Amino acid sequence: MDVNSLKDLVVFMAQSLVDYPDQVEVAEMVGEQTTVYELKVAKEDLGKIIGKQGRTARSLRTILNAASTKQKKRSVLEIIE
Repeated sequence: MDVNSLKDLVVFMAQSLVDYPDQVEVAEMVGEQTTVYELKVAKEDLGKIIGKQGRTARSLRTILNAASTKQKKRSVLEIIE
């Protein structure tokens, strides 16, 4: 798996976790200082993405932050219900 952009990274991580990977959508909003990634998954998969007490969502955000820091960017992951 070759991940060229942070958006590809979010898509890859989400598709690896869910039952319906074809329904994973990531919208990228580039701002002046911060890029916001909006993640949409199938309703049935929302719990898998969020995880117990939000642990999986927190982990996804941590990985995204680490990758974006390496590229000297600032990124935020929003999970859309």
